[in-house]
Amino acid sequence: MLEAHHLACQRGDRLLFHRLALAVKPGELLRIAGANGMGKTSLLRLLAGLSSPAAGSVSWHGDYIQHQRESFHAAMLYLGHAPALNDLLTPAENLRFACAVAATPASPATCSEALTRIGLQRQLPLPCKVLSQGQRRRVGLARLFLETQRPLWILDEPFTALDAAAVSDLAATLDAHCASGGAVIFTSHQDVALRTPERLLDVEAFAK
Repeated sequence: MLEAHHLACQRGDRLLFHRLALAVKPGELLRIAGANGMGKTSLLRLLAGLSSPAAGSVSWHGDYIQHQRESFHAAMLYLGHAPALNDLLTPAENLRFACAVAATPASPATCSEALTRIGLQRQLPLPCKVLSQGQRRRVGLARLFLETQRPLWILDEPFTALDAAAVSDLAATLDAHCASGGAVIFTSHQDVALRTPERLLDVEAFAK
């Protein structure tokens, strides 16, 4: 499904990692590990095609992602650590807008249901400008309940700032996605109980 070959990432004058290789197949769950500042988020952005590597390549079903940007981005969902929200809109309005931009429109009722599942039922009528950082994260994560048709999910710290119930529900969502043939690549500083066997890649093993 997704492969990386001899990837190198440079930040300024610093080489974060090099000769990094990985492969993720349908049904697999890959966790990216490493200390802060070692390049976990940078690696996710390379895999999502949002930045270019200093060396190496990323391929999707055997072809370089830069040769098939439109189809690759249609098949991939990337959720970064800081969701892009309009502060004047409600969580549901932001969620509907994000889905519409991604060509997967969702109804107001469906968006409200997804936000309730992620623990934002009390914040539904509020503008996003009054939400905490953790609550803002949850607005973005609610897309996972609405984007199950995208086979590849790339998630940066998805479990951060979630309560126990939301962590459990999100873990079940990732398991269900893998069980249906999808794949998940994610970073996390916390251990979460997942049914899907988890493979681990430590970026520090590829540091210079």
